[in-house]
Amino acid sequence: MADLKATAAVGGLPVTQARATLENLDLGRVSSVAPFPGQDVTPMLDALGLTFPQPGTTITSGSARIVWTGRDQAFLIGTEPPAQLANVAAVTDQSDAWAWFHLTGEDARDVLARLTPLDLRDNSFAVGGVARSTMNHMQAILIRPAPHAYEIAVFRSMAGTLVHELTDAMRAVAVRAGAKKT
Repeated sequence: MADLKATAAVGGLPVTQARATLENLDLGRVSSVAPFPGQDVTPMLDALGLTFPQPGTTITSGSARIVWTGRDQAFLIGTEPPAQLANVAAVTDQSDAWAWFHLTGEDARDVLARLTPLDLRDNSFAVGGVARSTMNHMQAILIRPAPHAYEIAVFRSMAGTLVHELTDAMRAVAVRAGAKKT
């Protein structure tokens, strides 16, 4: 029998350009949770210390987290979903379907601003916020876990393209910052 090992969607990371660093992010188990019409998932999530998130929000309890990812859909991250959750929601393992990246540093917002139409200012996309958007031509999920940090998820098949786009944007922001100093 083959001994399979999980690998990152893209090699060659981390990459740092001036004041931004991009690295792979391993979130462990990621499950999509889509409640069936008229069903309440709260009792099942309550056992994990979580509730179903409102649009644009993330809820964390210990190492478990639930992230809004669209209308009547969330990703349960970092834990196995309770078995009884499948009675009231469509629960699908998404662990291998998405590639996750962590972009950090003082220039992270400027880097992302080159690729997404989202308003990334603090009053529009606060710490703890989450949004579905595009990163150039790719569908993406953006989470803001800290002031100078973003988690970015794209379909695994787009991971190489995202890394290319982000490193180009990082380089452009670094060059522009250098030009301002002269």
